[in-house]
Amino acid sequence: MKFSQMAVLLSLAGATAFSLAQSPAPPAKAAPVKPVAPSPSAPVLPPAAVAPPAATPVAPEEENAALPPPSTAAQKLYSAAKDDLLQIRMLLKNGRSQSSVGSGFMVGTSNLVLTNYHVVSQMAIDPDVYVGEFVDTDGKRGPVELLAVDVLHDLAVVRINRKGTGFFDIPDRLVKLTQGQYLYSLGNPLDLGFAISEGAYNGVITRSFYDQLMFTGPINSGMSGGPSVTGSGAVAGVNVSKRRDGELVSFLVPIRYAQELLRKVAAQAVAPKDFNPLIGQQLLAHQKAMIDRLLDKPLAIKSMGPYLVPVRESDQVRCWGRSNVKAEATFTADTMACAMESAIFVSESQQTGHVSMTHQYVRTTTLDSVRFAVLASTLFKADNLGNNKDAHLTSPICTESFVKTKTLPLRAVSCVRAYRKFEGLYNFTLLTATTDDAKASLQSRLDVSGVSYENGMRTTRAFLDALGRGGSK
Repeated sequence: MKFSQMAVLLSLAGATAFSLAQSPAPPAKAAPVKPVAPSPSAPVLPPAAVAPPAATPVAPEEENAALPPPSTAAQKLYSAAKDDLLQIRMLLKNGRSQSSVGSGFMVGTSNLVLTNYHVVSQMAIDPDVYVGEFVDTDGKRGPVELLAVDVLHDLAVVRINRKGTGFFDIPDRLVKLTQGQYLYSLGNPLDLGFAISEGAYNGVITRSFYDQLMFTGPINSGMSGGPSVTGSGAVAGVNVSKRRDGELVSFLVPIRYAQELLRKVAAQAVAPKDFNPLIGQQLLAHQKAMIDRLLDKPLAIKSMGPYLVPVRESDQVRCWGRSNVKAEATFTADTMACAMESAIFVSESQQTGHVSMTHQYVRTTTLDSVRFAVLASTLFKADNLGNNKDAHLTSPICTESFVKTKTLPLRAVSCVRAYRKFEGLYNFTLLTATTDDAKASLQSRLDVSGVSYENGMRTTRAFLDALGRGGSK
């Protein structure tokens, strides 16, 4: 590993290092992103939380509202499609107890089934622990064989021991959608039974790193992996997630990504025996595109008091601010936080492919310099950045130094952790605090998850280089 190169990070052009010490670890978590709703199995995104709504145990008290009764058109569509709808279950090999549930649908007259990656992620990541099973609308069940995954677009193809009727045809030519067009989403919500919900297509969402379609209609937990179709039955997308902070704001994976995955299945001789290396390759491809896009131009610079701080605002990264200025406190703190609004779901306990940056400008007019130093040291949380008990990441290796950029002296702690299952991927955390004012402190943090070592160093250096001092106190 290249951990020894961490010292290079803190020896900037024009920077001077005064001390080096090994210290604990960084929080290798990629922003507030978490697996699915309603429990362990699909992503939740910052700051508003997009949650893949399926592939998890169903809670007895679920906040999802019951689906409204279907229209006549929906009833006819469901009757025609139901023979090719499936529930996809993940089972523990030992005892064959149900671990998570999602949906899927037959592809044409083949024995192939499309679903979400997050629905089958357990058998992809831990095939020695989990197996898959399908259940159709007649209650018949059988094993599923995983053939291909697309982690970046949250898709998977499995094979079963029966063939479809041909209702869900995936044509080479994409269906053309118009704003407000009616769509129908099918699946097995909350493990209660197969259902159909109605809604409307409302355009392509660009805040996700990869395109998704907005579906203004209910997609509840358990429907992930099911199809969303037009009134004529043409597949427009695959159910994948919903916003937990909104009403009827749901998302679909465009069917063109499923077409690409099906072509790969047709071209492969045999399915991979181990999907972890393939998943690692896909994550490496993603991180390159993510960092290239993040750093395709210099980071934007904003002022916080006399300090200059780097941020990035784009379709994928949004910034938010807050202050305690009206609170009764002995100090004033202004905070600016920027984070990607999407992340890549790997497993119910691991999200990756995410960048966030936070700046907090703290100052006081009432505390003396000693008390303010204690406060600033308390806010600089560099002692709880991870441990060696994490099943996904190695223990953090941290480097602490006092450095100076072109205009600003800093205390800097930089930490890196390697992924245990995916060789070549790392999480980076950088913490900095200014040391130029006895009664003011700018404290900044950068978290980059699921990147190559080179891109982690590249991003951290760009962030550190951009910190500076501009105006007067």
